[in-house]
Amino acid sequence: MRLENKVIIVTGSCTGIGKAIAERCVAEGARVVIHGLEQDLGEAVVTELGKDKAVLHIEDLTADGAGQRLVDLAVKAFGKLDAVVNNAAMVVASNIHTTDLAFFRKMLEVNTIAPFALIKAALPELRKTHGNVLNIGSVNAWSGEPNLLPYSVSKGALMTLTRNLGDTLHREDGVRVNQINPGWVLTENESARKREHGLADDWYKDVPRVYAPAGRILWPREIAAAAIYWLADESGPISGQIVDLEQHPFIGRNPPKDATTIPAPVK
Repeated sequence: MRLENKVIIVTGSCTGIGKAIAERCVAEGARVVIHGLEQDLGEAVVTELGKDKAVLHIEDLTADGAGQRLVDLAVKAFGKLDAVVNNAAMVVASNIHTTDLAFFRKMLEVNTIAPFALIKAALPELRKTHGNVLNIGSVNAWSGEPNLLPYSVSKGALMTLTRNLGDTLHREDGVRVNQINPGWVLTENESARKREHGLADDWYKDVPRVYAPAGRILWPREIAAAAIYWLADESGPISGQIVDLEQHPFIGRNPPKDATTIPAPVK
């Protein structure tokens, strides 16, 4: 198994991509710290994975000391820490006209500063195991949609953090830092957003090919499969890298020719 005996913190793992990553980590032999805000959902994940394989921590990551408490729990429960997956994120649509400073600061606190704080708290343990960090970004980091302004900026900042620490921490501490940028993924939250837009529950079965050349969007388990490579030793000394996980290119793509009634995707 590719992650045998590794101990991994996965933030935002009560649902969606984080849950899928945690499930795949355990399937590959790891033990995980499940984190989120939903006590009932988190307990269900731990029960599913097995209490010998997973422990739960419920807390807002922006709270003082939250990162250190996650690290302490990993070490107390499993004796060490090999990797951190910074997946938890705040995803709310807004543009320059609907974004005030308080909201912008909150977005940066959750999506950029909290991951930094967790990396900083985890570094002493990751140094011992020559571990690694995997940040979960978004293809919106490259510029983003007009109605995802603060979210896109926060993910762009996370991308710069990854490149910076991927160099310095690898060189100075033997800790790798990489990032994957998912595209449009069918998570529980994305389904809820589309229902709020008035779409049918099966809207994802007929997505315009301008958005999804394959005729469907990505599944959380497909993002999880890609995450395992970066968490495993098989990725070797590679650090400071950003990989987009989408089904079409973001540079040099032909402009769309067809309109759609599907609201723009939130990635």
